[in-house]
Amino acid sequence: MKPEKFATNLLQFLNDSPTAFHAVKNAAAILKENGFQELKETESWALEKEGRYFIVKNSSAVIAFTVGKGDLAKEGFRIIGAHTDSPALKIKPGACTVTPDGYVKVNVEVYGGAILQTWFDRPLALAGRLVVKENGTLREKLVQINKPVFMIPNLCIHFNRDMNEKGSCNKQTEILPLFCMKEENVDKEDYLYALIQEETGVEKTDIVDYELFLYEYQKGIFTGKKQEFISASRIDDLSMAYAGLAALTKAQTGADCQVLAAFDNEEVGSTTAQGANSGLLLHILNRICKNLGMTDEGYFQAVANSTSISADLAHAVHPNYSDKHDAESRPVLGGGPVIKYSASQRYATTALSAAYFVEACERAGVPYQKFVNRNDIAGGSTIGPALSGLTTIPTVDMGAPILAMHSIREFGAVADMEYTRQAFLAYYEGGRL
Repeated sequence: MKPEKFATNLLQFLNDSPTAFHAVKNAAAILKENGFQELKETESWALEKEGRYFIVKNSSAVIAFTVGKGDLAKEGFRIIGAHTDSPALKIKPGACTVTPDGYVKVNVEVYGGAILQTWFDRPLALAGRLVVKENGTLREKLVQINKPVFMIPNLCIHFNRDMNEKGSCNKQTEILPLFCMKEENVDKEDYLYALIQEETGVEKTDIVDYELFLYEYQKGIFTGKKQEFISASRIDDLSMAYAGLAALTKAQTGADCQVLAAFDNEEVGSTTAQGANSGLLLHILNRICKNLGMTDEGYFQAVANSTSISADLAHAVHPNYSDKHDAESRPVLGGGPVIKYSASQRYATTALSAAYFVEACERAGVPYQKFVNRNDIAGGSTIGPALSGLTTIPTVDMGAPILAMHSIREFGAVADMEYTRQAFLAYYEGGRL
């Protein structure tokens, strides 16, 4: 596939997936189009060799897998893990506040490690899920109000002369988006519900609860002299989830079991029922083995014969802040996926796990790079340590290089997205080491 074609499909997926809920809904649609059958955790399974299946957890995480042709105890699982969530502004239960001057603001809390200044002066829209009661039954309803409703205006420089020096804001008082002006005879709790009813038809009395997020209204775009870059929200980490999805749906069925696990809540620690730091993946792997008639001994052998990839974005050298990188570890945009190392095990990579990813890149003809933080910069972490620690499966941490990570708009290279897809496809289709 040409890099431009894959990047165009990726950009559409990013634009259509303002929240983890929407990303999983769109992923499920792609899986079904490619012959994957949805399974329910609450129902009995009847798995078959070469069968294609997926399960959804909390409407915000998805695990898809293809049952291999061989002896699973000997061949094991070939796993790619990613995450569906991104830093955002989440609406609090007390949704709105009215100021003495007549402004109506929406009350939000920060989800994840967002670069808050990038949320200022941008049109913001609303998306998430509602839990509604219909005929006495609780149901989920996804909502996306795709219009520029909210804005966080900056304070003018005349009232804040050092704003270019301080570079920070108060999370409680300075990031409350402007919604509208006060209206007569409208209670403050009704402004948001009125918007939801106007856009979706769902009445306030039917809404039991909600999980709603603000997102950037402007769509992602291609940029650069040759349109070689991609600028969009939620590249971290939906680009890796989408690359894994594209690889899994096109991979030839092998002897082993190919798995894609896109977890939620990585940005806040992964310790949720739908997060990587839970029993979710282990439960699914165990259930696959048991459903295929394997004993506990066979399951343990399968796990011991498995490998995994923790796919999260990597830090490219920033042209304006090049000193933030180690002198000998300098990934660049367009240079291919990046293998990430950490002596403190903030990344799960070992020499062995790096080797099987390198082997996949070489078979695919894909360039790859390596990254380690400066000794005086802690850096971030990924699902890798949780994935390897809970499963005991060797795991390599990698990701396409980007700039502006955790900004409302992140920045990457078109070529790296396609390189990653090719590497994932080679990993799924390669022989066991």
